Amino acid sequence: MFIKSVVGIFGEQYLRAPNEEDTARLKQMGEELGFPGMLGSIDCMHWRWHKCPTAWHAEKAPQVNYEVNGHQYDMPYYLADGIYPSWSTFVKTISKPVGNKKMNFAKTQESIREGVERAFGVLQARWAIVRGPARFWDQQTLLYIMIACIIMHNMILEDERGQDVDFIYETEGTRVPEVQPETNEDRLKKFLEVHKKITNKEEHHQLWEDLVEHLWQRLGQRVDP
Repeated sequence: MFIKSVVGIFGEQYLRAPNEEDTARLKQMGEELGFPGMLGSIDCMHWRWHKCPTAWHAEKAPQVNYEVNGHQYDMPYYLADGIYPSWSTFVKTISKPVGNKKMNFAKTQESIREGVERAFGVLQARWAIVRGPARFWDQQTLLYIMIACIIMHNMILEDERGQDVDFIYETEGTRVPEVQPETNEDRLKKFLEVHKKITNKEEHHQLWEDLVEHLWQRLGQRVDP
């Protein structure tokens, strides 16, 4: 009852969907780190892939356009570890890199991914219910627990910043236009098209190779006098 009340009362204020401004900001941050088109990192706290949040398992991603090593891409991606599939929306590290280029890529990718691991570490350190083993079988209850802890974490950060408690995030930025209702047939067709694009292993490997080369060239630019 407590966690459902937290989500119900404070969810709208402390959680919101990303908008175009957020996407542009995340892209810029990723490009500065050497990963054009990256929106961030993803980690499932050692859960098996089929137990990862269904939002990541769905085929929903903002469309972007960027260039890496002379090739054009229109699908954003997340840095991930080896448990994730070889999809065009995931860029995984190299478990046993051979050669300077691949070693540089693995080192850079893993160092950036530490951010999402630290974020989970903060939640685990702050909330024992997140740190300990799951005591509920019901997935909906687990979802409420995680959302409630994130909301309360955001409350604490807001308070520590000395920000006005009446600040409403919903009024900031440009809201993403609402999608017009579609028929079941249209949704299924769109789902299959995007699913095929996301699960394209050839594009996954092409992007990976381009990023390896891109980071190697970027390293050379940094060390040159």
